[in-house]
Amino acid sequence: MEAEIRQKISETVIEILKVADMEEMTEYKVRKQASEKLGKWWSPSSRTRERTNQNQNQNQMKVKTPNKSNKKKERRKKKKKKKRAEEGQRKSGAAKEYDDDGDLIICRLSDRRRVTITDFRGKTLVSIREYYKKDGKELPTSKGISLTAEQWSSFKKNVPAIEKAIRTMESRLM
Repeated sequence: MEAEIRQKISETVIEILKVADMEEMTEYKVRKQASEKLGKWWSPSSRTRERTNQNQNQNQMKVKTPNKSNKKKERRKKKKKKKRAEEGQRKSGAAKEYDDDGDLIICRLSDRRRVTITDFRGKTLVSIREYYKKDGKELPTSKGISLTAEQWSSFKKNVPAIEKAIRTMESRLM
């Protein structure tokens, strides 16, 4: 490939990745968007190239902005999550506390830290995280940890050893 073409491909890919949702982006999606912008399909497989060219010809008029569809999906997910949370609250009869995203708040460790149960990509996670307030909403920070059910189970089994280590350290300090 000529250096000029490589440079143009590189710039296009960088441009795409700058605005991409990295949770949703795949190599195929980058190649597809780059090919739409450059007018050519860049693929190591000629079979894939042929299939994609056929799909592009069929869908030339249907060009969607991926960011808009991702935002719509996220809004729908949040609405469903909130609805499930409200239904769970009504069914149980107990006054359970949920955050703005519909995640169940198990306990508040302090005014900024809490333990929540979250559903992420079909997996249940126990999240211990710090939060901050913005525009009247409490939002999560990157400071914290999310554990899968398996990780939580392992942690739970080791709590007695952790407590013993804490007592040992405290006795050394006194």
